[in-house]
Amino acid sequence: MSGAGAPTIAVDGSGLTVDIVASLWHTQVMDGLVAGALRAAEAAGAEARVIRVPGAFELPVVAEQLARNGSQAIVALGVVIRGGTPHFEYVCDAATRGLTDVARQHAVPVGFGLLTTDTDEQAIARAGLPGSSEDKGAEAVEAALATAAVLRGLRAS
Repeated sequence: MSGAGAPTIAVDGSGLTVDIVASLWHTQVMDGLVAGALRAAEAAGAEARVIRVPGAFELPVVAEQLARNGSQAIVALGVVIRGGTPHFEYVCDAATRGLTDVARQHAVPVGFGLLTTDTDEQAIARAGLPGSSEDKGAEAVEAALATAAVLRGLRAS
């Protein structure tokens, strides 16, 4: 079951800015993910900036530029819903690898809020909308800010 065992993360994001890179595809789901991400940033006391990109495939290149520009924390939000062609696998794999590479190469946290679902209903259930069972936008921000705090502590020691 998705969401089972999820931690509760208390995040102090004071003094941090989180860059939220969000896809434009699947408006209803994306509106929910972005709203959840912004709520989580505000609750943590962090500043947030939203940058929109056409789709999930474009998330890594913008995250890369943000990392090069010194971003403290990045969150990638998107949704890819399985269809009848291999497109799903190609886009999901490329976006995941690209975002992982950004995090590793720049030692900057990248919150992974890319929904990869089989159906629209599964995406809506994770979008943080009224009636959704999960809020993956908020979870991605919490993870990125918590990791930024860990990295800040490691760099100070």
